Amino acid sequence: MITKRIIPCLDVRDGRVVKGVNFEGLRDVNSPVELAKYYSSCGADELVFYDITASSDGRRLFTEILCETAKNVFIPLTVGGGINTVADFDRVLKCGADKVSVNSGAIRNPSLVGEAAKLYGDQCVVLSADVKRVGNEFRVFAKGGREDTGLEAISWIRRCVDNGAGEVVLNSIDTDGVKRGFDIEMLAAVCDAVSVPVIASGGAGRISDFIDLFKALPRVDAGLAASIFHFGEVKISDLKKEMEAAGIPSRLV
Repeated sequence: MITKRIIPCLDVRDGRVVKGVNFEGLRDVNSPVELAKYYSSCGADELVFYDITASSDGRRLFTEILCETAKNVFIPLTVGGGINTVADFDRVLKCGADKVSVNSGAIRNPSLVGEAAKLYGDQCVVLSADVKRVGNEFRVFAKGGREDTGLEAISWIRRCVDNGAGEVVLNSIDTDGVKRGFDIEMLAAVCDAVSVPVIASGGAGRISDFIDLFKALPRVDAGLAASIFHFGEVKISDLKKEMEAAGIPSRLV
């Protein structure tokens, strides 16, 4: 089993990190810069920074906060929110991001993934898919989980990977913030469909949820979470010790 990554997620609105349940009821957490410094120093393998209202507000991502965050992070940083053109990719990378996450922008312009991959390489392009069950189907949502696109999720994700996305972050809206475990069924369907790294997002509530995830789906490369790290419910150092004890390799600090 390859080394598994643990990735805190900073959902940023109006310059502050926020967290909600099922993408709703957002409450203030902290400064993204201060949280980034903390996670960079305490064992996180990567960081994800989402400007969660950039797409729904129809504006560009906060570059000032991103630049300041990137200066204080010494681990890979993935950034998303309001990414609609290759010029947005260029701007975010110049602000210090290592990878760029695209969601609504790719839905509006399906050629964006391929264009960005050709310019910056597959390893730079991360597809972030917000997915929810609608009837018997996994459906892609846009604009921070506010808009049902009508797209069937598995075929959409496969298409984007075929076009050049080098990594997939699967955000389960059904389990987001609920803290009852990752969406194993949804993740398994994605892992079966693509060969690039898959990051599980949505549902972590305790250390055992990560262990259950990696045991059930060894093909999942990383676990992403927000509130359990932000509010001190789980310390990354403790999580990695428990993973090692369970036979799941991780980067220890």
